[in-house]
Amino acid sequence: MEKDPYRPLIQQIVTPDTLERGVSLYLSREDRNDPLIQGNKFHKLKLNLAAAREQGLSTLLTFGGAYSNHIYATAMAGKRFGFETVGIIRGEKHPVLNPTLQAAANAGMTLYYIDRERYRNKYSEEVLRNLTHEFGDFYLLPEGGTNKLAVQGCRDMVKRLPLHFDFITLPAGTGGSAAGVISGLSIAPTVSTHVIAFSALKGDFLKNDIADLLQDEVIAPNVSWELETNYHFGGYAKITPQLATFIKEFRLTHDVVLEPVYTGKMLFGLIDMIRKGRFEKDTRIMAIHTGGLQGLEGMREQYGDVF
Repeated sequence: MEKDPYRPLIQQIVTPDTLERGVSLYLSREDRNDPLIQGNKFHKLKLNLAAAREQGLSTLLTFGGAYSNHIYATAMAGKRFGFETVGIIRGEKHPVLNPTLQAAANAGMTLYYIDRERYRNKYSEEVLRNLTHEFGDFYLLPEGGTNKLAVQGCRDMVKRLPLHFDFITLPAGTGGSAAGVISGLSIAPTVSTHVIAFSALKGDFLKNDIADLLQDEVIAPNVSWELETNYHFGGYAKITPQLATFIKEFRLTHDVVLEPVYTGKMLFGLIDMIRKGRFEKDTRIMAIHTGGLQGLEGMREQYGDVF
């Protein structure tokens, strides 16, 4: 999978709060890095596709929910690079596919539904053996796309940035992108930088997941990180009127489309922290827009044009 041929677009975000607090906020537009395999998924997949090729495997099999960005990106990558793709979808099949699954099916992905109990045990020997019997040999991509190769691929999200920022922030779902950014900063010539990963899920278990992904990485002493858990809005994919209003106003003010599962929550939280004085005057912050915009069509079907 080829790398994107340009550095990510960097956009300054100016708000009344950044002006009042004297903080400089920039947005790395990874949502613009590829028209279909967008955002952090581009980076998570590229080394995995190369590994599948090296192993002589022509089928990619992965897992996800009905609105999964990873399912969508895997289907698009398979179509572009000549892989068969299989998506193991959590839950029952609906008679009418939502926009995410319809796009995946249109790209050639075989959709295979399993009940939630089996899905919880999806990496068990029994489930994987049955899937091999059903689909033949495959390259296994984990749910969300996070593994060691994904972490290595996500290093590129910071290796190509101007690294003179005090803070780098990004949303976190499985922790792979955050681990990649932390690792990438550690092998780049950067000044002291603190990474804030904004959890899209309720609870703080992602802190251990990120630490596990970094277990074999050498983290430079000038790089530190934390997991911010106060802006999940009730849990994964939970949406409130306050969050929806923020996302719509952000789009109208800054001409940047956000989604409410990941980047919308991160930017809401980040601007709220700026407002509350978390960052000193003259602090420079780079926020990473990790994409995920394909899911908006389905969300608008559910919630209307609130974003």
